Amino acid sequence: MKFRSIQRAGWTRIFPPLTWLAEYRPSWLRHDAIAGVTLAAYAIPVSLAYAGLAGLPPQVGIFGYMLGGLGYALFGSSRQLAVGPTSAISLMIAGSVGTLAGGDAIRFAQIASLSAFAVALLCLIAWLFRLSILIRLVSDSILVGFKAGAGLTIIVSQLPSLLGVAGGGHNFFDRAIRLAGQIGDTNLIVLAIGAAAILLLLSGERFLSGRPVGLAVVALSILMATLLGLPALGVPVTGKIPEGLPALDVPAFGMLEFQELFPIAAGCLLLAYIEGVSAARSFAAKHGYSLDVRQEFLGLGAANLAVAFGHGYPVAGGLSQSAVNDTAGARSPLALVICSVFLALCLLFFTGLLTNLPKAVLAGVVFVAVYKLVDARSLFRMWKVSRIDFYAAAIALVSVLLLGILQGVLLAALASIFLLLRRASQPNIAFLGRLPGTGRYSDSARHEGVEPLDGIIAFRPEASLLYINAETIFASVLKALQKSPDVRLVACDLSASPYIDLAGARMLMDLHHELASRHIAFCVVGAHAQLRDLLRAEGLAEKTDSSEWLRTLDSVLGENGVREKPSLGQ
Repeated sequence: MKFRSIQRAGWTRIFPPLTWLAEYRPSWLRHDAIAGVTLAAYAIPVSLAYAGLAGLPPQVGIFGYMLGGLGYALFGSSRQLAVGPTSAISLMIAGSVGTLAGGDAIRFAQIASLSAFAVALLCLIAWLFRLSILIRLVSDSILVGFKAGAGLTIIVSQLPSLLGVAGGGHNFFDRAIRLAGQIGDTNLIVLAIGAAAILLLLSGERFLSGRPVGLAVVALSILMATLLGLPALGVPVTGKIPEGLPALDVPAFGMLEFQELFPIAAGCLLLAYIEGVSAARSFAAKHGYSLDVRQEFLGLGAANLAVAFGHGYPVAGGLSQSAVNDTAGARSPLALVICSVFLALCLLFFTGLLTNLPKAVLAGVVFVAVYKLVDARSLFRMWKVSRIDFYAAAIALVSVLLLGILQGVLLAALASIFLLLRRASQPNIAFLGRLPGTGRYSDSARHEGVEPLDGIIAFRPEASLLYINAETIFASVLKALQKSPDVRLVACDLSASPYIDLAGARMLMDLHHELASRHIAFCVVGAHAQLRDLLRAEGLAEKTDSSEWLRTLDSVLGENGVREKPSLGQ
C-alpha cells in the first residue's frame, strides 16, 4: 500500500490532470467553457498577426494556440496559463530562421517546426537535470530592458504594414532608416485602416476589458474590406487561408547542424520559460495554489512537441493571453482544451471568412499587444534608484536593437551572469567604528558619529568570502592599513559571511602573514560553523586564537582597550 501511494504521488506530479480532474467541480465547467471561447476569440486575431510577424502562413499561428494549449493542458501545472505564439519568439523565428532558410518558404516552415521540436527536447533535458534555476538567469532589470528592445523592434517591423510600404532591414536601426526613406510612398488608405484598428483596439482595451474586442475589430475590417472592395484598391489582405486541421507529421530532421539549431532553441526556451513561469506564478499566487516550476518544463515541452508535429513554431505561455483566460473565469486547464476545440472548428469551417482581412489590421493587433513592453517608467525609476540596474537594462535594450531578438536574449542572459559576478566580486566591506555609549559597532562610512578605534582596524565583509572577491577584500584591508600607520590589531568580523571557499580561507592566511611581517596582530571573530571548519583545515587555528572565532567583536575588542571591561556588579 505504501509503495502504491508513493507511485501515485509521483504520477500525480508528472501528470497534473490526475490532480485537477480529481478535484474538479461541476460548477467550474461553465466558467471554463466561457473562458475557452473567450480565449479562442482573442487567439484568432493575435495568432494570425504573430504568424505574419514570424514570416509564416497565418494558419500556423492558429496551429500554435490549438496544439500548444492541448499539450500544456496535459503536463502544465498552472490552471490559468494560456500557451501560444508570442511576439518575441515570433520575431526571433523570423530573424534567425529566415537567415537559415535562404528564402525558401518550405524550408523556412520546416526549420521552424524543427525548432519547436528542439525546444521540447531541451525542456525534457532541463526537467531531468532540474534546471529551473533558468528563471533566475535573467534579472528583472535586464528583463525590462530586453522587453523594451523587443517591443521597439516589433513595432518598427510592423510600421511598413501600417503605412503600406515595402520596409526591409536587418535590425531596428536599419529598418528605421529604410522606413524613413519610404515615408513619401505611404498608402493613405492602408494608414487609415491601420490607425482606425489601433484606435478601436485601444478603446476596447480601456473600456471593454475582458471582451473579445480584437475579434470584433477583425470581423468589422473584413466586412468593410469586402463591401468597399479594398483589395482592388491595393490594400494588402491575408488572402485565402487553407481549410482543415494540421496534418500531424514528424519534423524534417537533418536539415541543420546542431550548432545552428541549438542557439535558436536555447533562446526560445529561455524566453518561453522566463515569461511563462513569471505569468504562471502570478496567477498561482492570486488563486492560492502552488506552482511546480520544474513541472513547467514538461508542460512547455509537451506544448512545443505537439506544435512541432503539427507544423507550427515554438510557443510559450504569455501574460496577455493568460490574463484573458483568467479574467474570463478559467478554473482549470480544461479551458485550454475548449479553446482548442473552437479553434479547430474555425480551421475546419470558417477560414474562408478571413480572406479579405487587411494586413494593416493585423499589424495594429501586434502594435496594441506589444506597446506596453516599452516600460519607460521602470527604466526612469531604475535611473533614479539604481544606476547599475539601469545600465544592465540599457545593455539588454541596445543588444536587442542592434543584434536582434535571439542574440539579444542570449546576451541578456550573459549580462545577467556578469552582473551577478560583478556584484559578488565587489562586496561592501564595512570598516567599523563604535557607536557611542554602546558595545555595538557599525560601518564608519555609512553612519556619522561612530567613534574610531584607536590603533585597531575592524572590518566586516558583508558577503561570502569566495575566489571572486578574495583579492578585493585583501586589497581593501591593505589600503586601510596605509591610511592608519599606527595599527596594532586587525580584526575580521565574519558574522555577515555565510560561506567561505578555499580561496577565501587562503586570503585570510595571506592577510595574517602580511600583518605578521608588519608586527600587527590579527584575529577572526563571528565565524559560522562552515567557516570555522574550513579555516581550521587550512591551518589558521595555528596562527590565530581559534577560541575567538565564536566570540563577538565587542568581547574581543574590549580586551584590547577599546572599551573598559564591565565590572562583575554591572
